Amino acid sequence: MLLKGEVPIRAAREKVWDFLTDPQQVGMCAPGVESIEVIEPDKRYRGVVSIGLGSVKARFSGEVEILELEKPNRAKLRAHGTSSGSVADAASEMVLSDGPAGTTIVNWTADVSVSGQLASLVSRLMLPVSQKLSDQFYGEVRRRIEADAAGGA
Repeated sequence: MLLKGEVPIRAAREKVWDFLTDPQQVGMCAPGVESIEVIEPDKRYRGVVSIGLGSVKARFSGEVEILELEKPNRAKLRAHGTSSGSVADAASEMVLSDGPAGTTIVNWTADVSVSGQLASLVSRLMLPVSQKLSDQFYGEVRRRIEADAAGGA
């Protein structure tokens, strides 16, 4: 399933880039993240995420690999996670550009596939729940960056 969106953030592109490429900051914004461990800075991370899809809950353990970092313009990553009887894979890209009045525009895409037991149980819920979680994530990213920019810029 392909997810995408555009998020305007009232902050300089460097500030947005620094936030979005910091796994600890990102982890605080992502719903369900339990832990993040840096395996190799700017390259590989390991984490645990719990996700609820209706009445079905899944706890995925996996790794994120950074494929490309083009500071402060573009980042690509790949993630792979497993849960009991299920596998999730994602390829994601974000492109940052200057917006009006000192804002930064974040255009993002995520191509996510889930297979196994979880997919068979909740396939109808996956797209709307995944979009909702993405919207929550980017909303929290925007809130934290803008609060920091207003307080410390």
